[in-house]
Amino acid sequence: MAHQTSSDPNVFILPDLGEGVHEAELIKWRVSVGDSVAEHDILAEMETDKALVEVPSPRDGVIAVLHGSEGEILNVGNPLITYEGGAAAAPAPAPAQATATPSPSDNGSAATATEEREDAGTVVGSLSATPGVSGSSGKALATPAVRRLARDLGVDIDNVRGTGLAGRVTEKDVRAAGSGSQPAPSAQPAQRIAPAPAAQAEAPAHVQHVVAEEVENAALAVKVASGGVPAPPPAMAGDKTVPFRGTRRTIAGRLRQSIDTAVHFTVMDEAEISSLDKVRKQVQAASGESVSYLPFVVSAVCRAMKRFPTLNATVNDEAQEIRQHAGVNMGIATDTEHGLSVPVIPNADTLGLLEVARHIADLARMTRERSIPRDRLMGSTFTISNVGSYAGRFATPVINYPEVAILAVGRAREGVVADNGAIRVGKLLPLSLACDHRVVDGAEAARCLAFVVELLQAPESLLTPARA
Repeated sequence: MAHQTSSDPNVFILPDLGEGVHEAELIKWRVSVGDSVAEHDILAEMETDKALVEVPSPRDGVIAVLHGSEGEILNVGNPLITYEGGAAAAPAPAPAQATATPSPSDNGSAATATEEREDAGTVVGSLSATPGVSGSSGKALATPAVRRLARDLGVDIDNVRGTGLAGRVTEKDVRAAGSGSQPAPSAQPAQRIAPAPAAQAEAPAHVQHVVAEEVENAALAVKVASGGVPAPPPAMAGDKTVPFRGTRRTIAGRLRQSIDTAVHFTVMDEAEISSLDKVRKQVQAASGESVSYLPFVVSAVCRAMKRFPTLNATVNDEAQEIRQHAGVNMGIATDTEHGLSVPVIPNADTLGLLEVARHIADLARMTRERSIPRDRLMGSTFTISNVGSYAGRFATPVINYPEVAILAVGRAREGVVADNGAIRVGKLLPLSLACDHRVVDGAEAARCLAFVVELLQAPESLLTPARA
């Protein structure tokens, strides 16, 4: 874990927690203000994507300030701990509720769930005649998440014309500006809340808070009336509010990105696996190890990727490139009490059946214990989701973007099979292959699935690696 440094020797900033990690959720403080800590003592537990990370103290000292609350999203490079010392301790950050709007210059600050929700974009004194620009600072109105996207795309957000409510710059505006095709702003609702005159004296803080809340509610009512946001159902006794954060927040963001980007379509079929079931039991008896159907499916898919390389690919939409991969890094969707994770078996096409089975068991254990290394959650080129281990036959799986295909394996069942004009009872395994239609044609996907079915019905060929 690389430790970044602050200009104040008493301030410890949140270090890089892994390649590509820009933020993490503060799960639990392991220290309190006034505690004496030694170097390497654990200060906090942080969640990055789907991995739980313990953050150690870089030095001995006494805790003066804890920067952040449990459940808050903190950005790498921002203060995490202030120790007592000669330099003045940094004050604790003010609660998000006490600030009417995030500071436009605070691009790297932690964003709370309140700041990150799509709001009315109207705060007392911040509206301007220029859509998307704050009258008080000349800066664009945007959530921290949208500002972060603008930085990633190299877009000057202050020059982007906002099409959101009250001129707020939206994710769509930033992406359009990044591609050079920003659309004209949509018409604003007729009902607008006018800003206070610039020369007007600042109202007391409690008045500002009340007025700001009324402005936000009024703007939201306008948006609801115009069909922008459906009205929520009334609260009922016994309702439970669950924070939309952590792993669930990460999953939601990735699924939203996949649905917004890839063009999904699904083909489905069933494999008659009576012979495979016999071979599976023989392998179990010979090895003394538990073997499910999943390693056979992984082995079959690895072979299919050699014949149909368009499905073993990832898309770089920013560069407008499709990369077909020589090896198969197999993602295995794994359900845990913390949410869905996709650990990866690298170079799965070079492994024999029993090796694949062992990798699957190890990945499942580490993922559920939240001890899996971050690099084992990255780099997949194709994903298999074994939904049938719980229930259900067919599915419409969501592609693990930037991959272009995913296979859902349903629950094996006994069914009637027609065999050379005769009727018998066999074991059927449902399969659902979803692809990105921008990259994979329907006929290609159907042929690939048919080849997987063919391989599963000739299981002896699946015992050895697909690639030497």
